[in-house]
Amino acid sequence: MASRTPKNRRGDIHSSLSVTPSRIRRSNYDAPRRNLDDLNSDVSHLDVPLSSAPALSAQILPSDEPDEIRAIWGTTVNLAETMKLFREFLKGFKPKYRVAHDRERSVYTRTFATPEESEETLYETYLRRMRQVGDTNLNLDMVNLLAYPPSKKLYNQLTKYPQEVIPAMDQVLKDLMLELADLDQQTGMDGMKGTDGEAEIAEIMGRVYKVRPFGLPAVNMRDLNPSDTDKLVCIKGLVIRATPVIPDMKVAFFRCLTCSHTVQVEIDRGKIEEPARCPRDVCASVGTMSLIHNRCEFADRQVIRLQETPDVVPDGQTPHTVSLSVYDELVDVAKPGDRLVVSGIFRSIPVRVNPRQRTLKSLFKTYLDVVHVKLGGGGALGFDRSTRPPGGDRLPGVGGGYDEEEENMEGRQTRKAEIETKLLELSRRPDIYQLLAQSLAPSIWEMDDVKKGILLQLFGGTNKSIARGGGGGGPRYRGDINVLLVGDPGTSKSQILQYVHKIAPRGVYTSGKGSSAVGLTAYVTRDPDSKQLVLESGALVLSDGGVCCIDEFDKMSDATRSVLHEVMEQQTVSIAKAGIITTLNARTSILAAANPVGSKYDVNLPITRNIDLPPTLISRFDLLYLVLDRVDEALDRKLAQHLVGLYLEEIPERGGIEPLHELAAYIDHARSKIHPVITEAAGTELVRSYVEMRNM
Repeated sequence: MASRTPKNRRGDIHSSLSVTPSRIRRSNYDAPRRNLDDLNSDVSHLDVPLSSAPALSAQILPSDEPDEIRAIWGTTVNLAETMKLFREFLKGFKPKYRVAHDRERSVYTRTFATPEESEETLYETYLRRMRQVGDTNLNLDMVNLLAYPPSKKLYNQLTKYPQEVIPAMDQVLKDLMLELADLDQQTGMDGMKGTDGEAEIAEIMGRVYKVRPFGLPAVNMRDLNPSDTDKLVCIKGLVIRATPVIPDMKVAFFRCLTCSHTVQVEIDRGKIEEPARCPRDVCASVGTMSLIHNRCEFADRQVIRLQETPDVVPDGQTPHTVSLSVYDELVDVAKPGDRLVVSGIFRSIPVRVNPRQRTLKSLFKTYLDVVHVKLGGGGALGFDRSTRPPGGDRLPGVGGGYDEEEENMEGRQTRKAEIETKLLELSRRPDIYQLLAQSLAPSIWEMDDVKKGILLQLFGGTNKSIARGGGGGGPRYRGDINVLLVGDPGTSKSQILQYVHKIAPRGVYTSGKGSSAVGLTAYVTRDPDSKQLVLESGALVLSDGGVCCIDEFDKMSDATRSVLHEVMEQQTVSIAKAGIITTLNARTSILAAANPVGSKYDVNLPITRNIDLPPTLISRFDLLYLVLDRVDEALDRKLAQHLVGLYLEEIPERGGIEPLHELAAYIDHARSKIHPVITEAAGTELVRSYVEMRNM
């Protein structure tokens, strides 16, 4: 048996809930397992005989009101009622409520395979799954709170007072976990019989369970106001820096230097009260309590800088950044370059003018205490699996974290199978290559060859590591394809780059003249908090596992361009600056657009004279396209009609075009599931073609 249930020590919630005295009525299932040694007990469960002395006060009249109403300070929100509502929600929510709610809002809803599927108690299934996999986090979709009629009030309470409501929800979650375990033990469920069940219940008693709410509508970072302080908010952005893991003190251990008496002090609302004097009456020395670091309890904490994504930055303004504090299971979930959708509590803290003085600045520092993280807030394609951690991106928690139509386990399978069947049908078409090329940037007329090349770039090759090579496991051959577009002005090169930047995962768009060598690779800067020299990732490192689009490639300075030699072949960035010597991964495909010498292509000169780029760099591009602006009356008429048609209808004329989400799903499926292996005949043909090309 666990000797003592751990107190709720969530780093992201500085709650006053555990400090408020309360008399919690335990349900009957917990009666035999009460812990009589609990020093924090209010002794209401002990069978203490009544005193024989006469009562000196007037007898209390019976009343329907509870002995004590626990309310959120400064409001009329009754916490007991909140806990009761959340309990009813967890026990009574069914997928049919969400589908009905989505239909009211005209949102796409999935169809149920069987009527029983819509009547399943969703969160009880999640709680059982949490017990089986040993997870302590429950991802709670807040739209489900709105969809379930009795719990609509809970949605507003959770948004306005997360600091008090979330710990109350954690308590309800733990009680329900125990209740379900007890019920499963009585019904003799697999793995819950006899001693196994007792051990499981004892384990649940010793754990701290956390509710992680998500699903709020995302707001822009610029719209976060002082009125949002201590409320639950949701923002999107791009990770530009993540600190190493910082130990965050949860319980301080003090020892008296005079009599060696020890005392533990728990964190309360982000602060630890240092004892002014020794608590022993015999000693009671003033100022002798010293902190013993090795005996303190710490939790993981990490600070992340989140920047606005380029598509939401207003014209002529610099991107905003927000600091995020992530705790425990959410540490190291995101790395620089990832796009995140973050739910958290907006906080403001005072800053001292001088660390040695108590004077505070009138301007407060703001940050977000993160309660839930979702990867991939932008880009239509999924991540390149070969550049992610070996086990995949494991986000903590059960329930949610996927699109809502994929929320239910059975529903997810049927939906997934439906998509895969559609993709397989598409792949059997003989004109699939042509169809996908036409579906890529359909508003841009013709240029089918260029679109086919960019399509190959989005699919990518196979990264190959030769195991038989030297001690380091042999060389690694890149599978990423680099494409260079060279052509006359006004041939929609930049439009194609913008389109690829939007669809590609972890895509970064940069211009040649506005980029420096360190801006592309990495630069050393001083961290404002720790005052240490740290390395900030540049554009190529941020687009690791994606596509880096570089416009105006010919206008880049030679110093900036020389950085790309290593990136385009070895796919790494080596740095030796300010005492920091390291090699960073830059496994990125490069899509570059350049103008010829004198801005117009001269057909009388050879290609090498037209392109003002060093041969070493040109050799690193696998596909090189000349996009020329030829004068031809018939072609010009068609192009003009196409453009006028776009202005009139905004729909391209040609039929047989796959929508963007289906194109993205097809590319994503191919990248994650299809791994082509070379055959002997193909190998022979490749050798023959290579020798023939060399003889030209």
